[in-house]
Amino acid sequence: MLGWLILHTGIGAAGTWLARRYALQRNLLDLPGARRSHDVATPRGGGIAIVLALVVAAVALALRAPGQAILMTAFAVGTLLVATVGWIDDHRPLSPWLRLSVHVLAGGVFAAAMQHGFGNVWVSLSAFAATVVLTNVWNFMDGINGIAATQALLAAVAVAVALAGAGVWMLIALALAAACLGFLPFNFPQARIFMGDVGSGAIGFAIAALAMVAVARQGNGAISLMLPLSPFLVDAGLTLLRRLVRGERWWTPHTQHAYQVWARRRGHAVVTLAYVAWSATGVAVMIVMDGLPAIIMLRICVAWYLAAVLAWWWVQRLETGGNGTERVPMKKSSE
Repeated sequence: MLGWLILHTGIGAAGTWLARRYALQRNLLDLPGARRSHDVATPRGGGIAIVLALVVAAVALALRAPGQAILMTAFAVGTLLVATVGWIDDHRPLSPWLRLSVHVLAGGVFAAAMQHGFGNVWVSLSAFAATVVLTNVWNFMDGINGIAATQALLAAVAVAVALAGAGVWMLIALALAAACLGFLPFNFPQARIFMGDVGSGAIGFAIAALAMVAVARQGNGAISLMLPLSPFLVDAGLTLLRRLVRGERWWTPHTQHAYQVWARRRGHAVVTLAYVAWSATGVAVMIVMDGLPAIIMLRICVAWYLAAVLAWWWVQRLETGGNGTERVPMKKSSE
């Protein structure tokens, strides 16, 4: 186990270092702008190292466990589809509808394999929806130093806990956590490279796929996985809903998420660590909840999400001062 973690942490770190050199040579930079949360040009595409670690893990484990080969292959293919369209988009912007089409294809591939492996149409449909949704949620929420990687690390740990005893699938989750750990020194507290669409989308896909394997194996017992995912789901979901209500072009880049509003006042590190604290607490509560009746788990999750909604509302009020007029940010972001 220790060797497995060291291997994938090393792939994450070495791959990110190489990706940074490549991005600098190719002038693959994210430039500051009104719809960005950083102030200096920064290389992007470092998330390809995490994708590489996931694919290496999936191939190795598919060979080790032939009974899981079909589902593991679908996991790797879906991850690569999302990563490939993200990699191309990092080099030259693609239509959001083309990217979404590829995400749907990746989700369909994994859902079909889930149906083959578990024979439960509702779980398979949920897997399709979850992979498409979390692919885009992680892409939406990758906007300040360290936030996407730290949330992915904690989510992967949570899924590994839920998959304890599931052999190869727990190892995939641990590989994801380790690769994110290897990437983080390059992205937090100061960003020397951004994850890019190649990483954020693929990570969201992988987390959703792993979570759905846990659901297929545990049923209602996996509902507690919603706790560590709450910061991203609430922030992305409510911000998207508000943009839809306002009639805005919701698919275009913006800086209206709660984490972005808060970062303009307190800086990236404070906000990322606050999100870490919330998710880490969610993982701890999830562990404590293990074995409780599903109805009690559901009630705890509802209360947890209501608290997250209140936190989102409070942070959004910082932008207007609570009276509908915009405030001038006290502190600029420094990504």
